[in-house]
Amino acid sequence: MVDKVMNERATYDKDRFTATELAALRSDLLQGGMIDSYEAAELLQVFLMGRGYGVSPKAALDAASRVEMAGCALPVLQHELENLAMVM
Repeated sequence: MVDKVMNERATYDKDRFTATELAALRSDLLQGGMIDSYEAAELLQVFLMGRGYGVSPKAALDAASRVEMAGCALPVLQHELENLAMVM
């Protein structure tokens, strides 16, 4: 039973953000040059809040730093967003 719940959650997580949404966010982050982690964190927060998720500002800043270090790779961006998203 636990495995079934975990598999359903994994499926839900994969569908949480579309590839188009992620690509658009990545483009926005790269256009801004991700020079300022605070601005990148704010962009992550706005992205998630616009989809009904709560976001910790501190956690968003930490995630923005990790995304920046990974060169804004889509798998890293998706992983960080999924970890940040808190259902409201």
